[in-house]
Amino acid sequence: MEEGDTTENWLLEKSEEPKQTVRVSRVVPESNTTLDQCPIINNDPSLLPVTNSNSSPVIDSQSKSNTTNLPEEVNSKKLQKLPSWARSWTLWAILLAFAPGSIAFVAISILLKLPSAPNCPSIFWPLASASVRLHCSQLAASKQNVRDLLQAIYLVQHLPKNHPLRSEINRLIEKWSRDILILADLSFQDGKLEEAITTARKIPQDLFTYKLVEEKIKEWQSIWSKAEELYQKAESELRGQQWQSVFMTAANLSQLNNKYWANIKYNQLSQLIAQAREDGSQLAQAKSLAKSKNVNNLLKAIELAESISKDSSIYASAQKLIPDISQIMLDIAQSKLEQQNVDEAISIVQDVPDSKLLREKKEDFIVLAEAQRNAWLGTMSNLKVAISQAQQINPSRPNYEKAQQLISHWELEIEGISYLEKARFLASRGTVGALSAAIAQAQLIPMNNPRSLEAGKEIGRWMSQIQIIEDSPYLEQAEQIALLGDINSLQTAITEARHIRRGRALYRDAQRRIAIWAASIEVIQDRPVLHRARLLAGSGKLGDAITTAKQIPMGRALYQEARREIRKWQEEINAKQNWRMAKDISLWRTPQALVRAIHLASRIPRGHPLGIDTHIAIEQWSQQLLDIARSQGQSDIARGIKTAELVPQGTTAYNIAREQIKTWQQVLKSIPQKIEGVIASTEEVIEEKVDGIRTQKSTVSTTNE
Repeated sequence: MEEGDTTENWLLEKSEEPKQTVRVSRVVPESNTTLDQCPIINNDPSLLPVTNSNSSPVIDSQSKSNTTNLPEEVNSKKLQKLPSWARSWTLWAILLAFAPGSIAFVAISILLKLPSAPNCPSIFWPLASASVRLHCSQLAASKQNVRDLLQAIYLVQHLPKNHPLRSEINRLIEKWSRDILILADLSFQDGKLEEAITTARKIPQDLFTYKLVEEKIKEWQSIWSKAEELYQKAESELRGQQWQSVFMTAANLSQLNNKYWANIKYNQLSQLIAQAREDGSQLAQAKSLAKSKNVNNLLKAIELAESISKDSSIYASAQKLIPDISQIMLDIAQSKLEQQNVDEAISIVQDVPDSKLLREKKEDFIVLAEAQRNAWLGTMSNLKVAISQAQQINPSRPNYEKAQQLISHWELEIEGISYLEKARFLASRGTVGALSAAIAQAQLIPMNNPRSLEAGKEIGRWMSQIQIIEDSPYLEQAEQIALLGDINSLQTAITEARHIRRGRALYRDAQRRIAIWAASIEVIQDRPVLHRARLLAGSGKLGDAITTAKQIPMGRALYQEARREIRKWQEEINAKQNWRMAKDISLWRTPQALVRAIHLASRIPRGHPLGIDTHIAIEQWSQQLLDIARSQGQSDIARGIKTAELVPQGTTAYNIAREQIKTWQQVLKSIPQKIEGVIASTEEVIEEKVDGIRTQKSTVSTTNE
């Protein structure tokens, strides 16, 4: 059997009884291991031939030579029978000369020949030497699987602590324990925590290396616990759509020392994040549409929410949004119903998605909407039909209470209709007594009755009719008296109309007529005053006219007309004063005086009789300003520009002044360049003169020498 050719259960099977003689060769490592690398060959005394129970050396299977002491004579006879060459001393001398070399050659060959490996599956382990155990354990450990590594540890772990190979055994046990932990860590990296822990705990607890097991398990459990915590946190953040936080959590997950969590679960989480962001965008769009209160947008929002798959982290949020939107649609439908738009309300409700919670609400809404449609017709027969329809909703339905409220409402309304019909019949006669009886009948309708508001309106109308019948004679009498048109008649008419008290039906009409008659009296009284004021103004006495017109106090009928006349006369006075002052100031002929004169003249309105004169004067004064600016510009351009800028806009001289200002500004810009040219030419002249002087000096000095 070749080295390494062992069965998986060779450790656990008992080997056969050892034979009488066993020849054990030296331990040979695997094909990749040299002799010098195997510590057993040089240090293990058990590599010597194995002895039997009597401590006698084990011999080969060849039979011993049984020599006996024969008589000498027999030997001599035999010697005589030997051939002649056998008795030659020369031949024996040659043989003796070559024998040591041959023996040495054979011995070296035997020493250099590698022995065959022991057959590990067939070894009887209770009698196996430490070197054999070590060799077989190394052979088993070379397979690098958990079972064989545990077999390797089992073979050598119980050897004596003082064994010469103990240090090497401890080193190998630690190495094999670490190899088992490495294999267990592979399971851990594949996401099999329990399998990894189970594998690690197969290492015997009585080994000194078992502390490595506990440390490794604690490390795995810590990483796994942190990974689960991060993943659960990420899922929670996904549900809350906390995108920045979930990205940071995913990044922390990818940093863990576990390939399963850092790669596989991280990729799964990344896919969930991508899907959740897409779903979150849809959900955000749905929520945005839901805020518009538009039915089409609400239906689109429901469609978006329903498109989010069950595997999404925000599926629950999407499902929660659907009934909320549906309730909004029901509220809109209710609003339309309150506006008595029954068809549109029913159409909206029919578009609401069916669900266990909303199906019955939808059905009840449609029934009650149809009932209300009939009730709004307002007749007793229609109200009875509406009550019959509402009674179809049984106590187990969600809108039962609302149906009962409507039924009670309509029953009261039927009662109110009966009272109103009787009251209207009485009022149709039109007399004060009949109207009073109708009012008494309508007042039987209580305030909580749906028709109480209608009854109140009818009562008010009938009371107004009674008041009109009672107060019309006063107003008719007053109008007849006022037709005379004099102050006394008008005052008498006012007194007659004031018999109509506040709160009566004809009170406002009476007050309106009283105001007209009072204004007529004021006009009759104040017209002469305003006429005198106009006469004074016509004669040029504007101040006296204003004083006279001011005698009409505020609140009188002609007050506003008097104020208009006063404003007109005051403007005339102001215009004349401004024109006079402007002409006087312009005589000074300074720029400031001309500007002041132009300003005063500009206050006179264009439609005023003096408007033409002021326009001509402003043109003349503007031209004078321009002439002064040109004169100043001949000696002081900056001063000329400043004066030209005073020419008012809208005059003929204004555009000419602007052109003149541009010309002067260009001149001012060119002055520095001219100055620089003059300075440069002056410097050249000076340099030429200096050079001439230097030349003369050099000539004189040469002559002197």
